[in-house]
Amino acid sequence: MFCPRGSVRQVDGDTARHGQYGLFILSLRDRDGLCAAARDARWLALGARRAADAPIRYQRSGAQIALVDLREGNAEALLVPMVPVVEAGGGALIVLVDEGTLEQVPGWLQAGATHFLPSSFSPAMLAATLRSAERLVERLAGGAAGPARPRIRWGETQEDDAANRDYLTGLRSRRAALGWLDRNAGTGTTVLLLSISQFDRMNAAYGQMVGDALLGRIARRIERLAEDVTPAALIARIGGTEFLVGLTGEAAAGERATFLARQLIAAIGRPFSAGDHLIRLTARCGIAQSRPEDDGAELIRRAGAALVDARRGGGEGIRILSAERRSRQVDADQLETDLRLALDRGEIGIVFQPQYPVHQERISGVEALARWNHPQYGPLGAGMLFATAERSDYMLPLSAHIQAEALRQAARWPAGMGNLRLSINVTAADIAQPSFLADFLALVDGSGFPRARLTVEITESGLIEDVAGAAALLTALRSEGLAVAIDDFGTGYSSLAYLKNLPLDYLKIDSGLAQDIAGTARDRIIVRGVIHMAKSLGLKVIAEGVETEEQLDLLAREGCDFYQGFLRSAGISSAELVDLALQGQA
Repeated sequence: MFCPRGSVRQVDGDTARHGQYGLFILSLRDRDGLCAAARDARWLALGARRAADAPIRYQRSGAQIALVDLREGNAEALLVPMVPVVEAGGGALIVLVDEGTLEQVPGWLQAGATHFLPSSFSPAMLAATLRSAERLVERLAGGAAGPARPRIRWGETQEDDAANRDYLTGLRSRRAALGWLDRNAGTGTTVLLLSISQFDRMNAAYGQMVGDALLGRIARRIERLAEDVTPAALIARIGGTEFLVGLTGEAAAGERATFLARQLIAAIGRPFSAGDHLIRLTARCGIAQSRPEDDGAELIRRAGAALVDARRGGGEGIRILSAERRSRQVDADQLETDLRLALDRGEIGIVFQPQYPVHQERISGVEALARWNHPQYGPLGAGMLFATAERSDYMLPLSAHIQAEALRQAARWPAGMGNLRLSINVTAADIAQPSFLADFLALVDGSGFPRARLTVEITESGLIEDVAGAAALLTALRSEGLAVAIDDFGTGYSSLAYLKNLPLDYLKIDSGLAQDIAGTARDRIIVRGVIHMAKSLGLKVIAEGVETEEQLDLLAREGCDFYQGFLRSAGISSAELVDLALQGQA
């Protein structure tokens, strides 16, 4: 039904050149009319009227351009299932919208659409949009020369391909991955097995259609990074939220594979947009290096064993099972035992990370951060510290110690630092305690540090499960003279909508989201939307994890108020902070 690149076909008796990549139309009310308009623009098109059938029919059609009519029905239900299958084939996705919904177009573009048409489009506008979509497909395919990328990539026939390809993501299936590994396992192959955390909770919160779309977008991020390392990489989805990357040759070397794993975890950790929500996921990675006796199934099993260690161990979330040794890991069980002794031994220390106004050089505040100086493993960051505390049900005493120690040290700062604000973190476990408010206020007052200079930071995951209860608590904190910040915004199931129901003073953008502002145009749009929404609600915005001047310049341009990060300073001791004050920098 579709013309190959550059071919001609008879349409109503007229010989004409048609679209190179095929057009697929999903419309609940006007499929035939849109197909006719496409024919007038010298395109052959296949249409669908049922959203449920559309992804499969699109894949089978051979098309690489989709037009989704959002003028009737649930826009999310129509668009979201199409995004991963279009992206999987390197295609373009056009949305057709009513003029009254044009303000929603930026959100649909963020969700994965590449072009849009107003409902009053002219034939010339349709033709121009289709030509633009063609050019995008050519760029994604690596240039205009040669035929469009085939839809069947791993089998001789469509029947073979159905078994060898994962329907949702377009990646290779578990069966195809096993075959590839069987052929390569004895030749120095390395397998990276990635598992996505928090996905079931996200699916329950937003629905399976959003989850399916996210799997496709995760797959694209993995593909881009892995293929940059080696075009010969195996990339597969082998189970619900498990993705596999197979490497051979120089790319399979231990250091290169570990570096790729870090890149993949960071890429998956960047926020995904879904309407007015920002969804942040995390990943863990198990790495296995092949032995001569391994087949594909054994290599996957060994990578799975390393993945189990990665899930237990905290830290950066990567574990390696080499050909010679068991997984290298910090002993998680031993850490749980050690943590119960760490407070008494004085191993949990406090550092203060300075915060700066984006347009000034003077420190305006600091955030108190915890560090574990472990006698065997050396300094351990907050990620491993709090992961260990959660596993061992030791979060409450750890949090109380950190808060008390930060307040004790801050209360001893000299009078010249009287304008400096202190931010301390309060956990979800803290605020779940019925006596939290009274206990916390007693702790603050007992330290001697003034309430007026204290900001309480609470992560969004600690608030979103009970927004009404959280709002009452935040109101009480503010009525007692404390400022309140939502911390790490962008790390979980972020919704800009629920912010209006929370009495806040500050919104802190998570480091991954802040760093993304220097990435793609879509990343910048997401960060801009967060900042502008926060400002419209009267909140001050603090960006965490700022590492480059480019990131800072872009954040300032979008209206961010404050920042912290390695660009200016890591966490420093109280004594070092006082030295900065004496030098006139605070």
